[in-house]
Amino acid sequence: MRSLTVEPGIPDSLRLEEFRIPPADRGSVLVRAIALGVCGTDREIIAGDYGCPPPGHKRLIIGHESLGVVEEVPEGVSLYPGDIVVGIVRHPDPVPCANCAVGEWDMCRNGRYTEHGIKSLDGFGSEFWRIEPSFVVPVTASLGLAAVLTEPASVVAKAWEHCERIGHRARWRPQSVLVTGAGPVGLLAALLGRQRDLDVHVFDRAHDGPKPEIARALGATYHHSSLDAVPGDFDVIMECTGAPPVIAGVLGRSAADGLVCLLGVSGSGGVQSVDLGSLNREVVLDNRVIFGSVNANRRHYEAALAALANANRDWLHRLITTRVALTDWKTAFALRPDDIKTVIVFDDAALQKFS
Repeated sequence: MRSLTVEPGIPDSLRLEEFRIPPADRGSVLVRAIALGVCGTDREIIAGDYGCPPPGHKRLIIGHESLGVVEEVPEGVSLYPGDIVVGIVRHPDPVPCANCAVGEWDMCRNGRYTEHGIKSLDGFGSEFWRIEPSFVVPVTASLGLAAVLTEPASVVAKAWEHCERIGHRARWRPQSVLVTGAGPVGLLAALLGRQRDLDVHVFDRAHDGPKPEIARALGATYHHSSLDAVPGDFDVIMECTGAPPVIAGVLGRSAADGLVCLLGVSGSGGVQSVDLGSLNREVVLDNRVIFGSVNANRRHYEAALAALANANRDWLHRLITTRVALTDWKTAFALRPDDIKTVIVFDDAALQKFS
């Protein structure tokens, strides 16, 4: 089988390698890859910024946005050969903390969790991959290639769940949401906002290309000139860029009792000038909340699939702006100005069967 591997910490070490199909001790469910979504995390690992190989290994199979078909499954498990599935990225730590012990591994407290394609577990960027049944999520075949969006949608589903939990500390009836960043996570955050009947505003620097049109097709208001030009304060702000200037710009834009959810991961540096005294006064006196959210557990994957199933199929497929075959893997990780989501197709024949 062919697999995309990197040596974490070594920039530009990505290569396509040949391996044997992994043995059952790597996971009792064998999955044949159909497609793999590419995201900024993958590019950062390829750049050598972070990543950790499995214990005893020098290289890591990358990829965490999976889509595949079950090939083998043990008896007594409610999965069957031919099922279309995705894999849950994060697994609980070997000596589980209080959260990992009850299935809340996305909220791990001791940092010993593992993540496919990121931290100490091989990823899904391989023609075959293995996983345990409890970390397999069946997907709706009618989604077609858009099912590869399940993982980023799960991150968004968790963020919305936490917003609603925090919001219900009082009588909370949100009306408006600002999403910064019109990448896959930002547009999926906007989708879930529209599914909640909110007035959705999307801010991104792109003034042409597919992003403005896709946001407007969702029923959102699109802004591109500057954050200062976006009118009003917002009940919910979802910051999906990780760009320090944008983060600084949204911290003071939530309404009274409003929430700012930080979803974009920033690099080090990026020092910004922020009037912390004024910001603190506004946050305290208006009962505002600023919090971070990352990753997802099983119920968030299920919520993500429900949201994708209720979305317009044509709109979802418009998020996938670039499709490449595994043989063209080098082009998949290049940054393109108008790109939203790049997907590597491992098995086009299998994709055609259920699309």
